Amino acid sequence: MTGNTDVVVIGGGYAGVMAANRLTQRADVTVTLINPRPAFVDRIRLHQFVGGTHEAVGDYGKLLAGGVRLVVDTVTRIDAAGRALTLASGGTVGYDHLVYAVGSGSADPRVPGAAKFAYPIASLEEAQRLRPALDAAPAAAPVTVVGAGPTGIETAAELAEQGRTVTLLCGGLLGPSLHPRGRRSVARRLAALGVSVLDGPDTKVTAVTRDTVRLADGRELPSAVTVWTAGFGVPDLAARSGLSTDALGRLLTDETLTSVDDERIVAAGDSAAPSDLPFRMSCQAAVQLGPQAAETVLSRIAGERPASIDVGFVGTCISLGRRAGVFQVMGKDDTAKRYYLGGRPGAKTKELICRSIPWQLSYEARKPGARTWWSKDAKRGLLLRAVAEQERAATEPAA
Repeated sequence: MTGNTDVVVIGGGYAGVMAANRLTQRADVTVTLINPRPAFVDRIRLHQFVGGTHEAVGDYGKLLAGGVRLVVDTVTRIDAAGRALTLASGGTVGYDHLVYAVGSGSADPRVPGAAKFAYPIASLEEAQRLRPALDAAPAAAPVTVVGAGPTGIETAAELAEQGRTVTLLCGGLLGPSLHPRGRRSVARRLAALGVSVLDGPDTKVTAVTRDTVRLADGRELPSAVTVWTAGFGVPDLAARSGLSTDALGRLLTDETLTSVDDERIVAAGDSAAPSDLPFRMSCQAAVQLGPQAAETVLSRIAGERPASIDVGFVGTCISLGRRAGVFQVMGKDDTAKRYYLGGRPGAKTKELICRSIPWQLSYEARKPGARTWWSKDAKRGLLLRAVAEQERAATEPAA
């Protein structure tokens, strides 16, 4: 311990870096960021890394405030009662306040053969395993991408633009979060790139082998490389440490992002479940939740009441190779609107957003506390009140 107030941030992704930088507003706060890698992973570019069109790592020296101490290690247990963290290296780190920002990763596919033969793409290490597998496969070899959310769509388009023969298995609807107009724009671009899109419930994957993918309707498709993008999960650190989590393993918090078990622990990003109503796992939510988690900690240090979170969405941006994209306008509550920007303008918008994220992180490092967000979701309060009313009605005795 330093004599100052020691705040430790677990996880150096978008939320963790934003939180760490925001915490440096106070000179009497010592900030430590613990991350398993020495470099920042720009996850929204992992599909480009796999396609060989862009790198997906950044320099923490350019993204973290000078007062943040980076510890390259993995936290294996949180001792909330003792306010201490056990590290994989065998050491321990104490804290006065903790920011839990461990992020998300690939979910267990629970499909026979998928864990052994398919390649997930949610982490840098997974992308690093996939890239040489693609390089080793003949150019004309069939590549299958499982999952038709933004990651699956972007990966399929990126590989198809490189000349790969790609099949995209939706297992349901193509781009389910998109408005039908935006979805049609995505489908047109995928078709132009030569991607074979198979959608509907019959396209759910039931088994994966070394060179085939089996579907619910009995079809068996040849697949030299199978890329798995269907679903995200979170690390089980909170659950292993005896903290309350939701069904997926996200840390349960109140509306100030404070753990329901311990007011000295706050959560941010994909691993947070405020009021058991988590936001969509996304960079867009993480860069808003990170600073707000830090503000909760700073309020407690100052003896003030923390503010409730206020997060709003603007859009969903999907790259479709290097020459096209779709910016789907979303309501602040993350519901798709009929408006979208496609084609080359969509690609430029996507690239502008990708470039802006490291800038936002470094801006927070230079001027902690100056960054604010204008998109707020007024409907969340209504939803929380509705849930509270349902819970109250369920516990009231019958007349």
